[in-house]
Amino acid sequence: MRADFAGAAALYDDAAVLARETGRRMAERLDLVKIAPRCVADVGCATGDGIRELRRRYPQALPLAIDSALPMLAAVRGRSGWLEHLRGRAPRTINADVRALPLAGGSLGLAWSNLMLHWLDDPRPALAELYRALEVGGLLMFAMLGPDTLKELRAAAQEVPLGHAVRTFLDMHDIGDMLVAAGFADPVMDMEMVTLTYATPRGLLSDQRRLGVRDVLFERMGWRDWRKVFAAWERVDQRLPASFEIVYGHAWKAAPRASPDGRAIVRLHRR
Repeated sequence: MRADFAGAAALYDDAAVLARETGRRMAERLDLVKIAPRCVADVGCATGDGIRELRRRYPQALPLAIDSALPMLAAVRGRSGWLEHLRGRAPRTINADVRALPLAGGSLGLAWSNLMLHWLDDPRPALAELYRALEVGGLLMFAMLGPDTLKELRAAAQEVPLGHAVRTFLDMHDIGDMLVAAGFADPVMDMEMVTLTYATPRGLLSDQRRLGVRDVLFERMGWRDWRKVFAAWERVDQRLPASFEIVYGHAWKAAPRASPDGRAIVRLHRR
């Protein structure tokens, strides 16, 4: 998938309608929390919409743009003006996997991830790594695809019947449990459906190809089988609806309750 995502950098913005919308809604959620992070990171930054929003909100914070695809990071650097580079205000770009961040423990005040974590077969190592990188009191905020994503295509595939057709995504309750298991405190989860419409199936396929996720989103089937699925895809007002379940979450890194060797930590407060 990394190669597909890297190859999509030049066309990504043309198709990233959903990512821009979820990023906007994530940013609105930041209005509800009072934080003053010294360092912020957009993990899985793509072409950098998220880190630009974080830089706007927290101008005093060190901005980090992290992605596993070098062409995406090149796009982030290309969108920073020469004056930003001259003043040292351009995002620092880091080529890394979220499961192995080259960051010191406790170095982040805010970790932001928009529509990336669901592509991992198991997000638990990534959540543990994000927990490690956050400082005590730091905030993790993310958006992921949920299990009802492209439910219209799933229904069409069942009608044919031809399996699931679309990658299976985790339920928000499972994600909440994973956050707690990773050590996060007070996780807050919610979801909403965002529906895009297309004139033909080719429009959806083209968008996902330009995003670099087509091959990982759709199950492998022969073209004849896919034609059957597309034929069973029910139109609404002459358009093909494509619904995406968006799971939003945020959680805080609390002070540890045990030392690395397993001993309980007791904190005494003087009155």
